[in-house]
Amino acid sequence: MRAKPYYRLSAFYLFYFASVGAFVPYWSLYLQNLSFSPAKIGELLAITMATKIFAPYIWGWIADHFGQRLRIIRVATFLAALSFAAIFYQQSFIWLAFVLGVYSFFWHAALPQFEATTINHLGEHRIRYSRIRLWGSVGFIISVVILGPVFERHGIHLLPFIISVLLIAIWLATLWLQPSSESHQDHLYIPILKTLKQWPVISLLLACLLMQASHGAYYGFFSIYLEEHGYSGGQIGWLWALGVIAEIFVFLLIHRWLVSIGAVRLFQLALLITSIRWVLIALFVDNLPMLLFAQTMHAASYGLYHASAIELVNRYFPGRLQGRGQALYSSVGFGLGNALGMLGSGYAWTLWGGSVTYLFAAVVCMIGLLVMIIPVQPKAKVVVA
Repeated sequence: MRAKPYYRLSAFYLFYFASVGAFVPYWSLYLQNLSFSPAKIGELLAITMATKIFAPYIWGWIADHFGQRLRIIRVATFLAALSFAAIFYQQSFIWLAFVLGVYSFFWHAALPQFEATTINHLGEHRIRYSRIRLWGSVGFIISVVILGPVFERHGIHLLPFIISVLLIAIWLATLWLQPSSESHQDHLYIPILKTLKQWPVISLLLACLLMQASHGAYYGFFSIYLEEHGYSGGQIGWLWALGVIAEIFVFLLIHRWLVSIGAVRLFQLALLITSIRWVLIALFVDNLPMLLFAQTMHAASYGLYHASAIELVNRYFPGRLQGRGQALYSSVGFGLGNALGMLGSGYAWTLWGGSVTYLFAAVVCMIGLLVMIIPVQPKAKVVVA
């Protein structure tokens, strides 16, 4: 890649996942500081994920049919920043639910389309995607490491201000990028329903849903879990960061593994390791060395999982289906899966506590692995152009 597209693409991932590093680990603590119960926290978190069920596909359909993918990204990131600012008006449950719903509708439009934009910029070198995506991991690490001590010293009430600044930075990064050249002339038109009837596609999307549902306890309640067991804000930030540091090593090497091992086997391995990770977190939260080891497994929970899934999505959804393929991957896994996981985790946490909730998460993840390894339709083939 030329240097300029590399840095411009990387800048978006840097700021985007820096905002994720502010929101995901600390938003539940912010809501807890507002005196919401675990069930209410789970409901509010589920709203941010519920819009991801349909929003990415709507925007993906628009991008695939009308083009102007980068313009859609710019509009979506601007409206996300604007709508999030409404959170400063008041902080009742109803108002927060409304603001988070509107904000997340625009927020979830950006990343799937930017993934497609990145792939288009890479062209035949798309295997180098992970070298760009790793800057998102860097942004996440910087965010969680810095913000933990900041909140411990100055208070969690600063979180909405910080997120607002990062959202503006994301929008500014999109203005720096040039449109990619998208050509679908080498791909025949394939009805998306025909693609969705293929077993490899069905099993991939179902496994993504179960994988991300298992993450509900992690993304929604890991910081609360650690705080309940006596960890400080700084320690919480570093534990989050450790997982993403491990993820970076995967992004640096996975382009080789995709060739030598294959995307399907890497995806299956990610599910297996993630199941083990949830068991370790459930049983050894008070054992710091074991908890540190469990966090290094984020290399598989996200790094192996995401990079192999992106490769499979691009393989199964070619040409004109690219934007909607990325949107479906985002909607089904990170949308429906996370929403169900966070909602279920909130209720399970209230009834049985954190350890049991993580054990349930391990079971859900193992079911996802079974979906990927049991050949329900062994002769089915994905129809591609």
